Amino acid sequence: MEDKKSGNGKEKQFNEEVFKTIEAMLPGEAGYVKSEFEGPDIVVYIKNPKVMYQDDSIVRNIAAHIKKKLIIRSESSSLMAPEKALEIIKQLVPQEAGMGNIRFMPEFSEVYIEALKPGLVIGKGGSVLKSIAIQTNWTPKVLRTPTMHSSTIEGIRQLMFNETDFRKKFLAGVGKNINKPIMKSEWLKATALGGFREVGRSSLLLETPHSKIIIDCGLSPEPSIKGLDANQDSEVNKAFPYLDSANFSINELDAVVLTHAHMDHIGFVPYLYKFGYNGPVYCTPPTRDLAALLLNDYIKLVQRSGGTPLYDEKDVRKMLMHTITRDYTEVTNITDELKLTYHNAGHILGSATVHLHAGEGMYNIVHSGDLKYGFTRLFDSAAVRYPRVDALFIESTYGGPGDITPNRHNSEAELMETIKRTIANGGKVLIPLFAVGRSQEIMLTIENLFMEEGNKLGVPVWLDGMILEASAIHTAYPEYLRDSLRNRILNNRSPFESEIFEVVKGERDEVFDKGPGIILASGGMLNGGASLEYFRRMADDPKNTIIFVGYNSANSLGRRVQNGLSEVALPDQEGKLHTTKVNINVRTVEGFSGHSDRRQLLSFVENMKPRPKTIYSMHGEEQKCEDIARTLGRILHADARAPMNLDSIRLK
Repeated sequence: MEDKKSGNGKEKQFNEEVFKTIEAMLPGEAGYVKSEFEGPDIVVYIKNPKVMYQDDSIVRNIAAHIKKKLIIRSESSSLMAPEKALEIIKQLVPQEAGMGNIRFMPEFSEVYIEALKPGLVIGKGGSVLKSIAIQTNWTPKVLRTPTMHSSTIEGIRQLMFNETDFRKKFLAGVGKNINKPIMKSEWLKATALGGFREVGRSSLLLETPHSKIIIDCGLSPEPSIKGLDANQDSEVNKAFPYLDSANFSINELDAVVLTHAHMDHIGFVPYLYKFGYNGPVYCTPPTRDLAALLLNDYIKLVQRSGGTPLYDEKDVRKMLMHTITRDYTEVTNITDELKLTYHNAGHILGSATVHLHAGEGMYNIVHSGDLKYGFTRLFDSAAVRYPRVDALFIESTYGGPGDITPNRHNSEAELMETIKRTIANGGKVLIPLFAVGRSQEIMLTIENLFMEEGNKLGVPVWLDGMILEASAIHTAYPEYLRDSLRNRILNNRSPFESEIFEVVKGERDEVFDKGPGIILASGGMLNGGASLEYFRRMADDPKNTIIFVGYNSANSLGRRVQNGLSEVALPDQEGKLHTTKVNINVRTVEGFSGHSDRRQLLSFVENMKPRPKTIYSMHGEEQKCEDIARTLGRILHADARAPMNLDSIRLK
């Protein structure tokens, strides 16, 4: 067996050869200074970046040759003084771009420019960015200013600015771990750590002899809200992935890969950092921002419920500081033998299916995360084209034989009729929503229906909870949205800021004082959040209606209300329990889910190019996982199974 010292020598030689190749392929007048690793990328420092901007093909040719993303930067002595560079930037960028903060990061030789209209900062064919780079030697990076204020985005950008020294060292360390000679692995193994034959605590461990990564690391919705105070309760223990049963140390992990920002996929990640993990988390940029919002809200929710959260805000910040973002279709080495590519999953903002390429073509995996292969007003349908697929891990939330959602047009008509009927009777409509995804989908639907009606309903549509903040984050990433929605945001006609919406500020009494209305409140399963407070105050009045438009897990209050619960003990504002009669009209309107129904799941797999050879169902109740696996196996003549939690599968 090769000793560590010998291995380090080979790695050093390998890296030196890569850097020498880069230097040899650069024109001499560029003034090569050095190359270094920065996370999955290689950064090249030169004295004269003008040469590179005059011929874009130079970088493309080098990147194609070394098969790495290449970043060109000016070495520090070539950088213009920030004060002078700021003057030039203001001269070059049109005033109508709506520039906000301009931050210089000398550690990275970059200047970050926030603007309401990034296209004007970029210029036609990147002309303005090139002029900034050539005239100042700073590498410009453009960040979109959300059309609505977002404290989450503001906080994350400030954090990244404050922690540039840490980020520089962290990314250098990640780069050294990744950029090694590719090891030939003899096997690839997957272990189900959570979310198999159940919904919640999603987590999958992938191992080779040289690498260990986790895809998602979430919490189950109901018991996790109790935090640590009830950790002897067997139900509470079901909230967390089986990390302690996988026979590995957290420090052995090379990476955590996230599919999207719902708590059943991200909720346990800060806990890893609390107990010693210091490696990278990979996700799309919107997933990082939404994760910050939801994780910090989880902490507050547990504290308000009288529990002790699993982690605190400093652990969330630590996670964010270790996050590396990647856009769709961007190929990234996450270990020396695993390449990651994200593709659109159509589920929520920034949600992604994960394509993993192991070794030199040894094996290819697609992990669906949560996906939507059908119409929504927010996103395009999930991508189905991949370079190669040996195994597919597919969600099965609505994989049962009866899980066929109605036509979307009919669903919207039913929603509107229910709203009209309630308002005509003098009641209020409560729609409990997940702050991320369903909230924005229902906002778009109601805004469209109101416009078609000419706003004849004449009642307010109240927004409460995290819905406004989540919607603001959507406006910062219009490129992830459907074309029609993207264009509205880019043209300052964001539907999330429509005049029909009113934001609840402070006390909620005004909502009840103003008569009939529609309330969109966060807390989709009634397990907490704003929706639970509204339900408490509205439940005993038969004039009111509660409409469920999304998934309610088996033990949630939302599911019990759906199933005909007649009374429930709910805490008042002081935390005292009071028995409340459930006289409110209860309606479920299908068709708005961010998950694929059974037909869409089958169509997704049938339309995959290429089709998978092996299929594993997950993220669904037991019978649904088993049924979708049997059906897919029969239709595609593939090996299809429904693994259980703690099952280990040798994939190769």
